[in-house]
Amino acid sequence: MASEQFLGSELRIGPVPMRGRAVLAPMSGISDVAFRRIAARFGAGLVVTEMVAAAAYVARADEARLRSEGQGIQPHVVQLVGRNPRAMGAAARLAEASGAEIIDINFGCPAKKVTGGLCGSALMREPDLALAIVETVVAAVSVPVTVKMRLGWDDASRNAVVLASAAAAAGAQAVTVHGRTRQQFYSGRADWDAIGEVAAALALPVIANGDVVCAETARACLARSGAAAVMIGRAAVGQPWIVGEVAAALAGRPFAPPSWAERAGVALEHYEAMLTLYGTEMGVRHARKHLAAYADRATEAGFGLAETDRRTLLTTTEPGLVACLLRRLYAEPARLAA
Repeated sequence: MASEQFLGSELRIGPVPMRGRAVLAPMSGISDVAFRRIAARFGAGLVVTEMVAAAAYVARADEARLRSEGQGIQPHVVQLVGRNPRAMGAAARLAEASGAEIIDINFGCPAKKVTGGLCGSALMREPDLALAIVETVVAAVSVPVTVKMRLGWDDASRNAVVLASAAAAAGAQAVTVHGRTRQQFYSGRADWDAIGEVAAALALPVIANGDVVCAETARACLARSGAAAVMIGRAAVGQPWIVGEVAAALAGRPFAPPSWAERAGVALEHYEAMLTLYGTEMGVRHARKHLAAYADRATEAGFGLAETDRRTLLTTTEPGLVACLLRRLYAEPARLAA
């Protein structure tokens, strides 16, 4: 199995070394450069941009450029989405010229706005076109190309093994598989055994995605799937250090979780970086989903804000007030104050 092949050696994507066997997933609207930078600092093996629309990126659209930002991150991995091979190749060349060290191709996004445009996981229903995209992108760049996919469009058309094998033959250097079909979205349980079928078929790193939330589930996923690494998505929202924590556990290294004061500092750092990236007006709006996640994680741990303060945290347009509330969020465990 793939995990046995890659255990005991430094895991690489082509010539690019990974710093650990836990990867931060690309998440649309979530994986901004500030979030990725923090996760990388805490030891994530790789961090991947949110998906960047190839056509918009080639047209130099501001939103696509911001999504592809990777300053302060190494290695820099840019994920591209699209269905036009020529546009995907052009976008890959532009990303490489802008500093990308790995190009990832999105065949996995289940969102209706993406599949409605016959992109993302919809391309698993068009394997010939998907393969043409891989071939074009591989030919366009000198950096490694990877592919992220699902098990298939639905249970009647699980073709991950076939598509992953074809992508590998076309020059892909690694494959990430989310253990659900597109029609499942995020319901049910990820099928790690099905990911194992892909890992068994390939002689390159397979990264398992789906339902990995901690070191225990990461170990179980690797044991069941035979994958070389795991990818963590939703579990990292509101706690970007968790990817590094899992990577350290898989490597047998100690990891000191951030203190509550440090977590407040991380949340504030993330918020302020988003204001810098997007500008205050847009940054305030983009940051709200992250602020909600930090608040939810703190509440789960017994901290928290009064409901009125939480509402203010998520609605105010005053950065100074957000900073004050974030410090208060982690200042006093609610269970001790009660």
